[in-house]
Amino acid sequence: MLQKLLKNKIRLVQFIFLVALLVLIRAYENQLFYDSFLDYFKNDFTNLPLPNFNSFQLFLGLLFRYTLNTVISLGIIYVLFKEIQMVKFALVLYCFFFMILIVAFFFIIFYYREHNNLVLFYVRRFLIQPIFVLLFVPGFYFQKQNK
Repeated sequence: MLQKLLKNKIRLVQFIFLVALLVLIRAYENQLFYDSFLDYFKNDFTNLPLPNFNSFQLFLGLLFRYTLNTVISLGIIYVLFKEIQMVKFALVLYCFFFMILIVAFFFIIFYYREHNNLVLFYVRRFLIQPIFVLLFVPGFYFQKQNK
């Protein structure tokens, strides 16, 4: 019984540590990542023209941030479920969604420019925030309960 209680405490500490890492990424986003849209979306972006940006640096910044969020999110999934198959499946989903979202992001920037700022805001939000972990954890939990 003591072993089980201690094991759950360790899992809780691991979970809190990983969530704290996600919070730190958000807190230090200006220093860690190149993203000229950070300040743009903090203002009234619906009436502003798109900011100047370096496409390659923006891509690398988004890739780096998405990768950090993905690795930490996969750690959270592993800590919660202790099933490597779920982690592998989530990794495939993360890669698939990144490809879809990054193409959509740059497509909106280059072909729609200022006309779809709200869509650009939400596509970018999925790229820079760990939203998928909020969707995957309940989904995996539900699937595990129904096995």
